[in-house]
Order: sequence, then C-alpha cells, then structure tokens
Amino acid sequence: QVQLVESGGGLVQAGGSLRLSCVASGIIFSIWEMGWYRQAPGQEREQVATLRSDGSIIYADPVKGRFTVSRDNAKNTLYLQMNTLKPEDTAVYYCNNRWSSWSWGQGTQVTVSS
Repeated sequence: QVQLVESGGGLVQAGGSLRLSCVASGIIFSIWEMGWYRQAPGQEREQVATLRSDGSIIYADPVKGRFTVSRDNAKNTLYLQMNTLKPEDTAVYYCNNRWSSWSWGQGTQVTVSS
C-alpha cells in the first residue's frame, strides 16, 4: 500500500522560501511520474508541478519561475523548492503520482503572510 508523507511547510512572509519534501513508501518510486498539488481554503485541489519520466517538468502558470521540483530516487523523496512566495500560495500541499491515483497523505500546510 502506498504511503505518502509530506513535510516542510510552515509560516513564512511574502518573498520568503520553503522546501517541501514528500517521502513515498510501498512503491518502486523511481518508475513513477510524480506531481505536487495544493488545495487552498474553499478551492479545488490543483496540480502545481509534474515531474515526468523523461525528466521534463510541467509547472502551473501561477508558480512558473518560482517553484522547482526535484526527486531523489535513492531516498524515495520528492521535493518542492518554493521561492518568492506570495500570499496566494497559501494552501495545503500534497504529493501524488501524476494522475493522483493514490490515496492522499496528510499534506503540509504552507501559510504566506503579506
């Protein structure tokens, strides 16, 4: 059974940075295309970054140029480096495969103050 554990969130001022981590277990992590998602209060969950098997990365327009996704297959870990954070980035952040077909983890709260 797949287990996803996100961490690294917190409270940060606008313009600041955070690095999120997601540790996956119960799978052969390296073969999966992965994604970061977020859900703001009262909003639908949205995909913010997708790391494809060919190494290409797709970013949602609101985070382009500010967020960077990476992975360490030896550690079964997906990362999201978030720079120049804005209040509108406030959300619970989750990881999942590219198709979000696994059960969701608990997520990690990111709060950006203005």
